[in-house]
Amino acid sequence: MKWRGRRGSGNIIDRRRSGGGRTGRGAAIGGAGGFGLLAVVVVGYFLGVDLTPLLNDGQMQQGGGEITAADEEAAQFVSVTLADTEEIWADIFEREIGATYDPAELVLFKGATQSACGGASAATGPFYCPPEERIFLDTAFFTTLERQLGAGGDFAAAYVVAHEVAHHVQNEIGVLGEVNAVRQRSDEATSNALSVRIELQADCFSGIWARRAEARFGSLEPGDVEEAMNAAAQIGDDTLQREAGRTVRPDSFTHGTSEQRQRWFATGYERGSVAACDTFAADRL
Repeated sequence: MKWRGRRGSGNIIDRRRSGGGRTGRGAAIGGAGGFGLLAVVVVGYFLGVDLTPLLNDGQMQQGGGEITAADEEAAQFVSVTLADTEEIWADIFEREIGATYDPAELVLFKGATQSACGGASAATGPFYCPPEERIFLDTAFFTTLERQLGAGGDFAAAYVVAHEVAHHVQNEIGVLGEVNAVRQRSDEATSNALSVRIELQADCFSGIWARRAEARFGSLEPGDVEEAMNAAAQIGDDTLQREAGRTVRPDSFTHGTSEQRQRWFATGYERGSVAACDTFAADRL
């Protein structure tokens, strides 16, 4: 993925350093805000990648410590990727939805932090918190993505950012709030099934972003789409449960199988329209 030297986003909030963080819109990379390591708290409905099946095996790496050169590079990468999503979704909203896109903020942290949706750590994975309209991301997760989950590559990391942005898009168009309201009134099986449709739509939206980024910025390189497809496969519910040594239980799925996640990402990439991503109307996921 070609990203170096390109424009970054003004919607980054940096909490990786101690000394009292900036929390307003437009805080640039290099801001401050340190928190002690918290217990792992799964962020319920809004978690982008549920890695808790792996926690009992001690396979997850926690963040924390000094900010390294690799951390700074990852932060710049996230900022450029976020800026790309802002430009692309602003155009889609104007052309396809007839609305103005209000971008999400993205909180960078190292180790742990708090959100209106609960605790956040490297172990919980990146997530979107609707009440704050913010994405929370510990860049140490990219190391976990590569070393523990076998999904390396910069475009795999970009897919993770694009997926969380897609949840913000769902929030902006009213889908996320409407579906989560139904989930709260539903039994566990129905709630899980609706969660899968939310997540697969976000994967589809991520595919749209990849297609538009390729056309608009020329940022994709050979193998990038394959990296994203591999990442989608590695974080499928069935694969995570299997890798954790657990029995695969479809009724417990909240994000979709590896095959489903790959297929809906491909749908968004190949068809390139929001209308093609209506997972809630799909008979077959």
